[in-house]
Amino acid sequence: MGTSYMTDPFIFLIDTLFSLYILAVVLRFLLQWTNADFYNPVSQFLVKVTHPPLKIMRRYIPSVGRIDSSSLVLAILLQMTADFSILAIKGLMVSFPALMILSLTQLISLFLNVFIFAIFARAILSWFDPGHYNVASSILYSLTEPVLNICRKVVPDLGGIDLSPLVGLVLLQLAKMIILPPLQQLASLIG
Repeated sequence: MGTSYMTDPFIFLIDTLFSLYILAVVLRFLLQWTNADFYNPVSQFLVKVTHPPLKIMRRYIPSVGRIDSSSLVLAILLQMTADFSILAIKGLMVSFPALMILSLTQLISLFLNVFIFAIFARAILSWFDPGHYNVASSILYSLTEPVLNICRKVVPDLGGIDLSPLVGLVLLQLAKMIILPPLQQLASLIG
């Protein structure tokens, strides 16, 4: 009982700190990929928070087109470090391939969740103050528009009612159900 008394808060702290920083790296990657406003305060915050490690990594890892490879590598390395640390504290050891698959699974889940929450938040904001510009709506628009444009091509126009957010949420949730379980099983088999 004495061991779990201190390990649970320590695991919580490690998981929270790593998760917040990984989220910042992922958001920076996505906002750069979607050409969001660089001068937006949210973008500026994410750039300042993630700049120190990325400045070093960009010397060795070049971007590929619009894809900031160094941000993806940093996110993977941070997720693997967090997973390894938490598993080690719990007294569990997994092989490197299993750790990599586990970490990739969690990052894919994070990417999908970012889009799910962004679409949901954008829909909620549109109900309260439609057409009004603010920092959050600008970022949400930039982040969600690529996904919603794909959905608009599939869903016909229904007389001014845009169902693309609903379709986007359903498709993203289906992607989570289809993509994540096989990866989790693979990680447990290799483990």
